[in-house]
Amino acid sequence: MGKTHEHIDGRLRAFIEAQPVFFTATAPLAGDGTVNLSPKGLKGSFAVIDERTVAYLDFAGSNAETIAHLRENGRITLMWCAFEGPPNIVRVHGRGEPVFRDDERWAGLLAHFPGIDPSPHGLRAVIVVTAELVRDTCGYAVPFMTYDEDRDLHGKRFAREDDASLDAYFAKKEHIAASIDGLPGLPLPLPPLPR
Repeated sequence: MGKTHEHIDGRLRAFIEAQPVFFTATAPLAGDGTVNLSPKGLKGSFAVIDERTVAYLDFAGSNAETIAHLRENGRITLMWCAFEGPPNIVRVHGRGEPVFRDDERWAGLLAHFPGIDPSPHGLRAVIVVTAELVRDTCGYAVPFMTYDEDRDLHGKRFAREDDASLDAYFAKKEHIAASIDGLPGLPLPLPPLPR
């Protein structure tokens, strides 16, 4: 029922690029640490960089668990489900890294997301994942659901912020600079977006 893939290409690449939502899972090294599972969406915010590397845009939010876990240990799993069409689940197990605004790779990475204007969403990092294991499974129990459209609420909410007010917003949130378990999260103050 399941198959391991050497690369993210062909049918596999087409499948994951077509999905409107995916999920990320990370955890700290501590056995009693908090496991994090997050849904991700927004058309154009995910990209396949090459046959072993994917990336997604990490936007403003009320916590930074993924960033904290990746800074500590790099472990991440991404998952896509077919909610329409033939059943399928794809997981990419790998090593992730948050690339922040002041990193020399920033502009080159953003070039992989030409279909989205990240400015109204409070972009804080690009999460780059190098695949170590790529598998798909049947997905027979995943229900059919239809995708209508992206919500516009995130863009409307964070379009009101400039770099200074976004930094102030992050400073007020309990789990941005540090994770739920106290691991270093998003480095603050937030570097300004390169122009």
